[in-house]
Amino acid sequence: MNLKSLLKICLLALFIVACKNEVKDSKEEITQVVEVEKVDFDYTVEEFSDIKILRYQIPGWDNLSLKEQKLVYYLTQAGLAGRDIMWDQNYRHNLKIRTALENVYNSYDGDKSTDDWANFETYLKRVWFSNGIHHHYSNAKMKPDFTAAYLKELLATTDTTLEGESFDVLFNTEDSKKVNQAKGVDNVLESAVNFYAPDITNKDVADFYKTKVSPNPEKPLSYGLNSKLVKENGVVKERVYKSGGLYGSAIDEIIKWLEKAQGVAENEAQAEALGLLIAYYKTGDLQTWDDYNVAWTAATEGNIDYINSFIEVYNDPLGYRGSYESIIQINDFDMSEKMAVLSKNAQWFEDHSPLMEAHKKDSVVGVTYKVVNVAGEAGDASPSTPIGVNLPNANWIRAAVGSKSVSLGNIINAYNNAGGTGRLKEFAHDEEEVQLEEEYGQLADKLHTALHEVIGHASGQLNPGVGETKETLKTYASTLEEGRADLVGLYFLYNPKLQELGLVEDWKKVGKAAYDGYIRNGLMTQLIRLDLGDDVEEAHMRNRQWVSAWAFEKGKDDNVIEKVTKDGKTYFNINDYEKLHELFGDLLRETQRIKSEGDYEAVQALVEGYGVKVDQEIHAEVLERNKQFPSPPYSGFVNPVLVPETNNEGEITAIKVTQPETFAGQMLNYSKDYSFLPVEN
Repeated sequence: MNLKSLLKICLLALFIVACKNEVKDSKEEITQVVEVEKVDFDYTVEEFSDIKILRYQIPGWDNLSLKEQKLVYYLTQAGLAGRDIMWDQNYRHNLKIRTALENVYNSYDGDKSTDDWANFETYLKRVWFSNGIHHHYSNAKMKPDFTAAYLKELLATTDTTLEGESFDVLFNTEDSKKVNQAKGVDNVLESAVNFYAPDITNKDVADFYKTKVSPNPEKPLSYGLNSKLVKENGVVKERVYKSGGLYGSAIDEIIKWLEKAQGVAENEAQAEALGLLIAYYKTGDLQTWDDYNVAWTAATEGNIDYINSFIEVYNDPLGYRGSYESIIQINDFDMSEKMAVLSKNAQWFEDHSPLMEAHKKDSVVGVTYKVVNVAGEAGDASPSTPIGVNLPNANWIRAAVGSKSVSLGNIINAYNNAGGTGRLKEFAHDEEEVQLEEEYGQLADKLHTALHEVIGHASGQLNPGVGETKETLKTYASTLEEGRADLVGLYFLYNPKLQELGLVEDWKKVGKAAYDGYIRNGLMTQLIRLDLGDDVEEAHMRNRQWVSAWAFEKGKDDNVIEKVTKDGKTYFNINDYEKLHELFGDLLRETQRIKSEGDYEAVQALVEGYGVKVDQEIHAEVLERNKQFPSPPYSGFVNPVLVPETNNEGEITAIKVTQPETFAGQMLNYSKDYSFLPVEN
């Protein structure tokens, strides 16, 4: 099989058509799992609201030794042990609300044929999917399609308690945004996310961290990453996530499983990193966190790897606090070997980027790229999952030690096997664009993800004396960084170097497919995820819009991207790919300058000018044209269930992979088996 065919096996399709499966009674769901054969695997679980639920397989599981399977099992258990942390981080009433809704779902024996009950079930599934009452992508509070009176009736019938603010918030306008990134408001006060007490302000946060000085300014600590900011008697203080501290009961359970994992580590480097992660959970010490990240980044040998802790800061309006997440990975050696060519040539890409010379790295070190198969996810990575990850996030560790980039191969494969092309044909300008996408689009997506993660996030450097981007660029830091990495990928996707490296057979066609898809999505198709009248608030959606809209505007004089009306429908057609390539290079140079210099005024003008407001006429048209497609715009996954078999002495002798039959069944099982945080009555 040639390289192109191999790559196409595990590539991300933009949209997926799924079918709806019947949901079984909840009393059966909680224990029911089914063995799934490798042949004719059913990737689709069900659809509801704007969500489709899929399954994924774990290729190569049977090729792992029992010791390796134990390591995977212990790491997945550690990940799930912290699941409730993410729920509480997302909103202070989430756990109480979930507990009440699940008790109703399990206990209610009244009429389940009514629209009200169907709407209740759908609402609960949406809450499960988002790890709380705010939409996983838009951050807006989700509104139930049933009345407060009906919920009170359900609560009374099932002897369930949910009252006061935790009841009222389901139906009122309070805490309407989990994360509010709007300009001109107090972002912390207006965000419902539970990283800050309700009376903490932007100024409180800024003043508190002004007093924090890292022992080594060249290796700044990630202040705020693992804590909640509160006021006690008017004094701002941190409540640190650690054993004996905030979330201590769940963290102790995480530590228990990590210690078991350390006992079956594949090598000394892996065991050392796990030991440092355990020490970090015990102490909450941020220097230990950095020591762990250095050790974890350097531990590149073995079949198994993992992500676990408080990591990505997208849910913090000011970019300090990390959301809990866990991803357990099994290396796909064949695909990793083929894609390692990007890592080996990272310096070439840096040297040939359009950045100002002062902003280029003299030596790009330690960038590793692997294709992996996911064995389990939790927290911020589940049910909605990334398709690629690059860590650690600390700029100084990236520069001094390097980073790990992974592509989640079996997740991407699951998307592709549930895929369809209806929306492509509706929004593509002509048949040539459709043909390019169908033949080269998946390969282009795969390479863009790889270039984004491996080269993009590892490229560039800050000017001497410039602080971390969360301090200099504030609420715009996340979208600027994601857009910058996207631009690195876009710039090099239209480059003969990819063909020289053996990654593509026709670099121009791959590049054209990539550019078509990016502009089509950035200016039109991603709008199906928004309600008419909404601003763009999610960091990745913002970056795709400001990149596309900036290129469209700057290329108007040369008609680089043409806005076309055909049969009453709007399209964006690229007339000059070479010029668009130059424009992407210009914007990449400017975004790196903004990051390197910490230019807040420039990033604000870029994002607010191009990335926030939506053309209402186009948005209304996109929504109308999209009505013909029943497939929801968002996808997520249930996780395979690893079931250990033991002998009379209690020793694990084998571990089987099973699949949950329903989404509700897995969610209820998780609540039954992994609820380690106390819920107030």
